[in-house]
Amino acid sequence: MTLSTPVPPWLSRNERLSRTRADNRSHPMNASTDKILYLLKTHGPQSAAALGEQLQMTSMGARQHLTALEADGWVGFSDEARGRGRPVRLWHLTEQAWQRFPDSHSELTLQLIDNIQQLFGEVGMERLIAQREQQQLARYQAELTQPALADRLAALTAQRTREGYMADCRQEEDGSWLLWQSHCPICAAARACRGFCRSELALFRQLLAPAEVEREQYLLDGDRRCLYRIRPPQA
Repeated sequence: MTLSTPVPPWLSRNERLSRTRADNRSHPMNASTDKILYLLKTHGPQSAAALGEQLQMTSMGARQHLTALEADGWVGFSDEARGRGRPVRLWHLTEQAWQRFPDSHSELTLQLIDNIQQLFGEVGMERLIAQREQQQLARYQAELTQPALADRLAALTAQRTREGYMADCRQEEDGSWLLWQSHCPICAAARACRGFCRSELALFRQLLAPAEVEREQYLLDGDRRCLYRIRPPQA
């Protein structure tokens, strides 16, 4: 089963305002192109046919939107051979498109991290991260009051999505769970100091104990998302 949350309002205030100045683009954004970018962000590279099916339009219609997005530098494609026949064209986001998804106050955050490291060293930075982790833990524990792992995962997924992580989860056939985050709203901070990522893993382990939690995909290692596998305790 898949535990999903509604599509989050992932555009920042500045991005929404910039829509009103879209006349400098050759192909202004609309609801369909926004959805295409969101689907490529959350589900990875896809064909025009797959996108059309999710958007309830023809593959030709989806291809027209993709062609316009490619012309403006938002998407690219690669042709993938799958047995006999013509290769499948898979569309993906460009680096430019990734910048559309907000990174919370990235410039200010990087300045603060640099200042903290200069003034207090790595020890001071680790203390700050540890304090943030404890604050998050207290806040999340107030939300994750259900004893069942599935219910706690549902609550955690909803909370992370509200915070901009585009989170989702599902249960696998072997009984384990996958929790993934298709966006990182603090990516600039995480790139500057991976202690934030270590803290996130530690936080999930505390919240979902006694289940085992391991990170299997990592955005900063080149994966398109951060993905965690959660294994319930053996009976």
